[in-house]
Amino acid sequence: MTAFLANILLALAWMALTGSFGASGFFTGFLFGFCVIWVGRRDRASAAYRQRLLAVAGFIVFFVKELVMANLRVAHDVLTPRDYMTPGIVAVPLDLESDLQITLLSNLLTLTPGTLSLNLSADRRTLYVHAMYIDDPAQMVREIKDGFERRIREVIQ
Repeated sequence: MTAFLANILLALAWMALTGSFGASGFFTGFLFGFCVIWVGRRDRASAAYRQRLLAVAGFIVFFVKELVMANLRVAHDVLTPRDYMTPGIVAVPLDLESDLQITLLSNLLTLTPGTLSLNLSADRRTLYVHAMYIDDPAQMVREIKDGFERRIREVIQ
């Protein structure tokens, strides 16, 4: 946590030194602070912080890519005369344990166009997901587990 606070303080110092008090100034300062911490500190806490921050950045890139691809697929289906949908419901067995992890997975799937989280089983081990495009149910489950679920576990341990 101290590495995160140091990063915030370096970002604020950057904003004060450059005189740019907007979001772009804070983001630039945050990146600058991250680089300073990366080079300057070599303890275990800093290494864990760097690893977690890189996992969060990777997750954001992954989610934006999934969001764009899903939007393009739905838009293509809406704009073409032929119907490409193969809707269905899949049961995704969960390896996630905490309420935060399960909630984040459920919300991110619902935010992605073409998918909707329907229900969580009573034992909290299965998430039921409706999808507009299910060519292969097993492949859909693998994509959710290898994509969203794995990255959520990396970010929230």
